[in-house]
Amino acid sequence: MINKNLSGRKSIIILIFSIVALVFIVKLFFLQVVDQSYKLSSQNNVLRYITQYPARGKIYDRKGELMVYNEAAFDLLVVPQQVKTMDTIDFCGLLGISKEFFKERLQKAKRYSRYRPSVFLEQISKEDYGFIAEKLYQFPGFYFQARTLRHYPRPVAAHVLGDVGEVNRGNIDKDAYYKSGDYIGKSGIERFYETELRGEKGLKIVMVDVYNREKGSFQDGRYDTLPVSGSDLILGLDADLQQYGEALMQGKTGSIVAIEPGSGEILALITSPSYNPNLLVGRVRGKNYNALQQDSLKPLLNRAISGSYPPGSTFKMVNALVALQSGAITENTQFSCQGKLSRPIKCTHDHNTPLALLEAMENSCNPYFWNTFRNTLHSSKFKSQKEAYDYWYKLLANMGLGHSFNTDIPFELSGNVPTRDYFDKLYRGSWNALTVRSLSIGQGEILLTPLQLANLAAIFGNQGFYYPPHLIKAIKNDTAYHAPFTEKMETGIDAKHFEVVKKSMLDVFEGDRGTARYNKIEGILAAGKTGTVQNPHGEDHSMFIAFAPYDKPEIAIAVVVENAGYGSVWAAPIASLMMEKYLKGYTTRQALEKRMMNANFHQKKSKP
Repeated sequence: MINKNLSGRKSIIILIFSIVALVFIVKLFFLQVVDQSYKLSSQNNVLRYITQYPARGKIYDRKGELMVYNEAAFDLLVVPQQVKTMDTIDFCGLLGISKEFFKERLQKAKRYSRYRPSVFLEQISKEDYGFIAEKLYQFPGFYFQARTLRHYPRPVAAHVLGDVGEVNRGNIDKDAYYKSGDYIGKSGIERFYETELRGEKGLKIVMVDVYNREKGSFQDGRYDTLPVSGSDLILGLDADLQQYGEALMQGKTGSIVAIEPGSGEILALITSPSYNPNLLVGRVRGKNYNALQQDSLKPLLNRAISGSYPPGSTFKMVNALVALQSGAITENTQFSCQGKLSRPIKCTHDHNTPLALLEAMENSCNPYFWNTFRNTLHSSKFKSQKEAYDYWYKLLANMGLGHSFNTDIPFELSGNVPTRDYFDKLYRGSWNALTVRSLSIGQGEILLTPLQLANLAAIFGNQGFYYPPHLIKAIKNDTAYHAPFTEKMETGIDAKHFEVVKKSMLDVFEGDRGTARYNKIEGILAAGKTGTVQNPHGEDHSMFIAFAPYDKPEIAIAVVVENAGYGSVWAAPIASLMMEKYLKGYTTRQALEKRMMNANFHQKKSKP
């Protein structure tokens, strides 16, 4: 009986061991034959994981002209642990680098990781790639990875388009998409639309022999993933107009901003001095950027969005509109002017007196607009002057003044419209209209950017509304187009009040005494306003805002030429030529065009 029980137990134990053995055999078969993941881990030393970088999205202008595209380039990567004893002199000669540079880059790669690849030499041209690749097998641990470089077929709009550069530690920590050696948009459109432009990375796994030579795709590409190209962008920018404006501003410091009033799309955004965007591409980017940064003319500064200026006479129309809306004046309200004897603000010249609003705007009468501003703050509609000031401030904010537009324009400054709190702090709560009277004529603390001035011109042309100024026209995702920034912004000022403002701006071109009467565009009615902005550091700034055609504006523009004097002499002709170029596609005033293009204020400034 005992022997029979022992025999049964023995059979059970043998069965259990047999089952366990079978399980192990099946598992080993699965791991070694069916499942390749462990095989991949064990063969990391002979497999190379190559990031497949997507093609960055292209950028077009509003007419479909290609402004930014990609050119083939290659990065040379290194895995320090695989670098064996080698002829350093031959290697440096092959790459055209110094021995010191070689040691510095290899040490940097080791600090990153001895076992993971990192960029040793970036952005090698396709011509150099072919020559180097033939001999690279002699140097274990080094291999190529395909990349692209941005190229700008027209060397214009550098500040708008922006540039692409290598990521820093902050970029890597903020977004897991990036790793050391990747590239990212650093400024302009490239920066703002980085997520749309960059696409999605792919991965390719290849087998490599002991001589660092690729032997083919691993498992026939079963584990490879394809990259997804970035989205293409269509800008509102007109490349022809942009190039023409940059030519007009050669030798000058200042800016031009042109906007389509019916959409808010920026047609041209010009800052001068500027630079060729191709200078900030490839390995020369760092060297050229430093040179531009040290240039005394500051070509890296985008004056169109970062320059802040007192708006001068162009601001008088804003004060008139607020006064009309609040009921502080009507179109027929008259004030007297004693010319240069006027107090507390004198006029710049003698003219008819008393005068109503339209004539006051035609003559740019300082005392009239001081009285207009005072009436607004003294209006019985408000409990106090400070409450009236808050109303004035609110309507200015509704016009986009004193704050940025928060669209796709990076680093845009907000200008400055002083708040009630600012004056309370400055004057310890004791101030009134007389204290802040300089605001009535666009001087004092108030500062506007050229972008805000161009938007004002669009508001005047639209008679009370605008679309936030922006650079993008559409984003192309596959076959669909998405157009952002389409919200219509109302100023809170009735359209009827803009009629007298528009009429006064028309007289600037069409009136017998209009300051831009010599810059009329044949066959097109235009409206504008001259400004000569006081500059305590030298010659006054020349300023002009305008829109055209008069009845249905297609372009609104602001021009600022620093240290150039009267607005009618420089800014107005440039604005007139720009509007003609956009509306007609050509210009008819070659003598005026030549005078504008040949004027060089930088040359004059450099003379002893």
